[in-house]
Amino acid sequence: MRRKRLTAGISLGQLAAQIFYSKAQLSKVERGLKEPSRELARLCDAALAADGELISLLPAFRPEIPDEIETTERRQADSDRSMADEEVWLMQLDGSNAGWFAPIGRRQAMLAGLTSAAGVGGHFSLPSPTPTGADGAGILAAFRQLFDEYRRLGQVMSPAFLLPSLIAQTHTVREVARSARPGIREDLFRLGSRYAEYIGWLVQENGDEQGALWWTQRAVELARAGGDEDLAAYAMVRRALVTLYRDDGEQTVALAQRAQGPALPPRIRGLAAQREAQGHAILGDHRASMTCLDRARGLLHQASSNDEPTIGTIHLSDPAQMVTGWCLHDLGRPGQATEVLDRELAQVPAHALRTRARYGIRQARAHANAGDIDHACALAADLLGAAATVRSATIAADLRQLAATLNRHSRHQAVRELAPELGTALSLITPA
Repeated sequence: MRRKRLTAGISLGQLAAQIFYSKAQLSKVERGLKEPSRELARLCDAALAADGELISLLPAFRPEIPDEIETTERRQADSDRSMADEEVWLMQLDGSNAGWFAPIGRRQAMLAGLTSAAGVGGHFSLPSPTPTGADGAGILAAFRQLFDEYRRLGQVMSPAFLLPSLIAQTHTVREVARSARPGIREDLFRLGSRYAEYIGWLVQENGDEQGALWWTQRAVELARAGGDEDLAAYAMVRRALVTLYRDDGEQTVALAQRAQGPALPPRIRGLAAQREAQGHAILGDHRASMTCLDRARGLLHQASSNDEPTIGTIHLSDPAQMVTGWCLHDLGRPGQATEVLDRELAQVPAHALRTRARYGIRQARAHANAGDIDHACALAADLLGAAATVRSATIAADLRQLAATLNRHSRHQAVRELAPELGTALSLITPA
């Protein structure tokens, strides 16, 4: 870092003023007395035009991500399984704001007597529905309408409140699909896959990465039962979100690239290109990140709408532009990021609390890193209520980063005033 700074003809004081870190802290980093944070490395990398060289010197974070997406041979073997061998889903709720969910094999459940256990309401048997004609189409439409309602609720509620009913609904869709007539059966399985994919996202929001991957794989299986092989590629985009929040740019890029085959639908390829751009951004590669975003923009524009639920976000008018702001911040260019994020956040619907909190906290971080502390605190103060309402592990991660940034300006009046509320919000939304 010192070599890059001297080559650029920038004094330590000038660099400190440019990235809003203290001169003393930068001196300690240059002398090897203090390890730089990833945020500091990114800001210095951009300020010194190091093209990712400083970021590459940080210790790599390489947790293992289990390969939940099956090989072709495994998929073929699974396709031959009898319906009777599939999972039974067990779920228990209690009055202490807690509960649990666990999948077990159907045969295991039968051996344990779980399929005939009687509770307070007694034993009951599910019928074997055979939707036909208009009735089948009506059932499909009703399940689709329910799914849209769940997605709306997901914008204003904690995942923990929604997951029990969503899991039960997904089970119902799966069971009805099994005995539905051809045509309706495939449509129901594909809709069930959207339910499962959405559950996977909410489970990650609830702080359970492995559970998120499990549900993503269930979504792939349901989609395949409905004749949709493309969702397996989108599952790579979902897995890349896990690695993104682990700050692992290399795995994020690698996973996203696996979801960009030319035969895949434009929307999946566009979402994958966006995720790849985010991976390149945390690696400090500005050119690669912007190139991917240009590709994403074109692909998402090509994407055609159909009667099935949209994969990915539905509350951003221009997802590629919002992700551009996200990437610019990770590239150590907070001033440019604020311009994009300010413009795009103004177009997010007021009722989309989760989306507003997710990108709004990133917006506040960008303003803080650009030196506009008062505005960053004002933005954060307006979002803390929404963040506490939707309870998101990923939003909490950005909020912790914002708190760390503001802590560098602890003597600032706006920071002192925000600190109690910020601490309370973090304690509420961080998953146990």
